[in-house]
Amino acid sequence: MNQPLAYIHPGAKIAKNVVVEPFTTIHNNVIIGDGTWIGSNVTIMEGARIGKNCNIFPGAVISASPQDLKYDGEDTTVVIGDNTTIRECATIHKGTSDRMKTVIGKNCLIMAYCHIAHDCLVGDNCIFSNNSTLAGHVTIGDNVILAGLVAVHQFVSVGQHAFVTGGSLVRKDVPPYVKAAREPLSYVGINSVGLRRRGFVSDKIREIQNIYRILYQKNYNNTQAVQIIEAEMEATPERDEILQFIRDSQRGIMKGYFSNN
Repeated sequence: MNQPLAYIHPGAKIAKNVVVEPFTTIHNNVIIGDGTWIGSNVTIMEGARIGKNCNIFPGAVISASPQDLKYDGEDTTVVIGDNTTIRECATIHKGTSDRMKTVIGKNCLIMAYCHIAHDCLVGDNCIFSNNSTLAGHVTIGDNVILAGLVAVHQFVSVGQHAFVTGGSLVRKDVPPYVKAAREPLSYVGINSVGLRRRGFVSDKIREIQNIYRILYQKNYNNTQAVQIIEAEMEATPERDEILQFIRDSQRGIMKGYFSNN
């Protein structure tokens, strides 16, 4: 904390064992948890709340004002959970009067040049590969992976354990536990590899797969599929989560894939 080539505002609250490298700027009304490392040429602006044992790499900008013409200087925040890594030149903007905060969960990896806009809510254990971009008001569940160059439309939701392939344009909500690919973005199966890595047993994976077969492969509309799933499938936390996600969707869920051949 005696780094002479960094600027730290006297009003910033910096915990023990925080390392701040040269040429970094930390503004007023910033809180940084114990054991966090801040690389050189990082800018951390007012309203940042950064947890313990985080790593923020050179060039990142945290808690800048939203790129939203409606923003009028409200006292909003960015909240970053413990053990999260923000790589080079990523940008994370604070909230507006809508949600008042932008949130990145614990144990996340936000790779180089990603952008997370105002009022986004990102769960725990997420990985966003290089250049992935979230527009404003996006909600991302736990354990979601966005491959490189994914662009997510404003107000979209992505359910937990979903995987979105590189270069995808996410215009509709992506339900939990699935893989999403192609253009327009479509259901291409469940994220079975990711689920196994996270301890899901084979019977549970088959249950999730059977739910999505009804939804995407039986030529029902969403209302019919939800009714059939509720009537024929045993109530479990996963089934109920999928059904609730569909019911809550404001933009509509992505479609199944149909070949033109």
